[in-house]
Amino acid sequence: MGASSPPRLSGMQKQVLSLYRGFLRAARAKSAEDRQQIESLVSSEFRCNAKEVDRKNFPYIEYLLRCAKKQLDQLRSPDFVR
Repeated sequence: MGASSPPRLSGMQKQVLSLYRGFLRAARAKSAEDRQQIESLVSSEFRCNAKEVDRKNFPYIEYLLRCAKKQLDQLRSPDFVR
């Protein structure tokens, strides 16, 4: 019995996971209350999109990735206000 390797991820899946981790890392730099709200919102948005967006709709997924990257940059900004 050999250990099975985890499934290989596509490039887009790696981008999504990297973005998700980026949001969680950025949330760590915020206050405890803000962190909880950010983590909750990020988790619900990613889960909702995972369920509702067709995995083969690449243009829309790329659009969501671009929007999320902009939001992450705003979140990382020291001028970020709730």
